[in-house]
Amino acid sequence: MTVVTRFAPSPTGFLHIGGARTALFNWLFARHHGGRFLLRIEDTDRRRSTDEAVAAIFDGLSWLGLDWDDEPVSQFSRLPRHVEAADRLLDEGKAYRCYAAPEELAEMREQAKAEGRGMLYDGRWRDRDPRDAPPGVDPVVRFRAPREGETVVEDAVQGTVRVANGQLDDMVLLRSDGTPTYMLAVVVDDRDMGITHAIRGDDHLNNAFRQTQLFRAFGWEPPVYAHIPLIHGADGAKLSKRHGALGVDAYRDMGILPDALANALLRLGWSHGDEEIIAREQAIEWFDLDRVGRGAARFDLDKLMSLNAHYIDRTDPGALVEMIRSDLERAVGTDLDPDKTDRLIRAMPELKPRANSLVALAESAAFYVAERPIPIDAKAAKLLGENARSTLAGLLDALGTLESWEQGEIELTIRTFAHDRDTKLGAVAQPLRACLAGTTVSPGIFEVAAVLGREETLGRIEDALGETRDPRI
Repeated sequence: MTVVTRFAPSPTGFLHIGGARTALFNWLFARHHGGRFLLRIEDTDRRRSTDEAVAAIFDGLSWLGLDWDDEPVSQFSRLPRHVEAADRLLDEGKAYRCYAAPEELAEMREQAKAEGRGMLYDGRWRDRDPRDAPPGVDPVVRFRAPREGETVVEDAVQGTVRVANGQLDDMVLLRSDGTPTYMLAVVVDDRDMGITHAIRGDDHLNNAFRQTQLFRAFGWEPPVYAHIPLIHGADGAKLSKRHGALGVDAYRDMGILPDALANALLRLGWSHGDEEIIAREQAIEWFDLDRVGRGAARFDLDKLMSLNAHYIDRTDPGALVEMIRSDLERAVGTDLDPDKTDRLIRAMPELKPRANSLVALAESAAFYVAERPIPIDAKAAKLLGENARSTLAGLLDALGTLESWEQGEIELTIRTFAHDRDTKLGAVAQPLRACLAGTTVSPGIFEVAAVLGREETLGRIEDALGETRDPRI
């Protein structure tokens, strides 16, 4: 048997973190078993479904690296097939037309509320002759659900779960306008798409009983259901925006790498021993449903940022430069030419261990490619007083005599200069950092000078010494 999974989001908004994890688990399970991962857009709610949301789902999945097999299926486009399936059940006596008026349903609902129970349709049209139908009522089509016994689902995560059939009513298959309900459409689509495993949030567990009944009514084998735990915040409360319950696009804008987010999502409800950092290839090799827990998973934004720092530190410098290029170009107001690009690549080994997001990385790297005279913040400007200017003037002469612009030679020259002046190294390095980086925080100043190069380094010192220079505070 070829494993076939599916991700079936409703296009009513962006790809949120819960949906992204569901997609990831389906994708990993399919790839682990050499199967297929399909995408179905459940767009039957025409009022809420938008093309923008569909595009956002495609974009989010692609950014996460979750490629799908075959063309995505639009559930709405399959409406004739859903109606055909309902008609078959009508012909076989496994469904019936219900002419209950809205007022009757409202009365049932109020009675159930008064008795403190959930509303169940009482089956009043289950065995009545349609010729008794009141005028002016467009019927719905209801499933003739079994009333005796129980429905059992062998869930790959939750284990054996069962419900007494008396607790389930005759669900609607076609609305009065002839459109299919979610329950009917999902069952028909899963069967036609050859879905072998339906991996989804455990908030769908109750749906599995009704869908299993419907599969059996058609004479079809239901897929293996696997209901994964919902996601809570780090404090155990229901996940909300304050915990980081955002769309995938928001994490991308925060500077999160897709592999970092995928790693974090993988660990939400699934584990492999004490492993926390799991590469994509390793995840495919290890992933299976027997390691998915039943308890609610906890999403911790701090852990995500820590994971992201790890992935940034292990990403190729050139690749990182391309990831932050557009942000840097906006920040400095100019395109990055080959020289500046090379400068950034050489700076990355020291910059990336300090950053936990691409946003932070771009901010810390901006001074390397800033146009002269570079901006100098208020704290750095305070380091450029008269004594510092005198020190920098002497250092400018010392550095100007260097024949080899290598980090070791730069360091030796600066240390010798400080020693000869009987000055602490910090009294030289801090003003130098202020005029080279424009801040009081940067990678090691010897490395900064080496990466900037002779011309840029000496030019920035000269800018700081310029009598007419107006520091940008």
